[in-house]
Amino acid sequence: MPDARFLVVFDADSTLLRNEVIELIADEAGRGPEVAAATEAAMRGEVDFATSLRSRVRALEGVPVAAFERVRARVEPTPGAAELIDAIHDRGGVATVVSGGFHEVLDVVAPPLGVDIWRANRLAVASEALSGEVGGDIVDAAGKAAALLEWAEAYGVPLRRTIAIGDGANDLQMMAVAGLGLAFNAKPAVRAQADLVVGRVDLREVIPLLP
Repeated sequence: MPDARFLVVFDADSTLLRNEVIELIADEAGRGPEVAAATEAAMRGEVDFATSLRSRVRALEGVPVAAFERVRARVEPTPGAAELIDAIHDRGGVATVVSGGFHEVLDVVAPPLGVDIWRANRLAVASEALSGEVGGDIVDAAGKAAALLEWAEAYGVPLRRTIAIGDGANDLQMMAVAGLGLAFNAKPAVRAQADLVVGRVDLREVIPLLP
């Protein structure tokens, strides 16, 4: 990978994207409100993220793989997402995403936004439907921080020139290791611990903060 001037790491759900994707998938199983409540508790830091994710994914068992077309059609980028990523690239930076959500959606929505590299969880499939299990290692708070460190090294970016942007408790570790941790559309616990809080839910607000 060529060296970059700086690195920006986004959370996906409720940060780069307006939606919580797991809730859209849960709607396909008729369990949207139940999963939404569990997601909210996890984002507030009230429960362990990995334990919560496994529980929420179990609620998705039986959702057909074909339903992902409907889910992806409902996903909306956060206002200003494309403009911010364009600005990152114009200034010689790299735009990355690490998500507790799912590759099945990010693999489709990230490229049109210009995201350079992304990492997320995978949903296990059996007989063309979700099995209710997470495939492989879970991307949790520690996994997000590890991704930031890995990508900073790969792109030759010192940590002081890294920015982490997130909304939930599972973003706090990556925000802590970044040179600048930004709370965006964030829960109170995240606002309290961030270096800066972005008030408006418009990612263009971040452009003046780029190196």
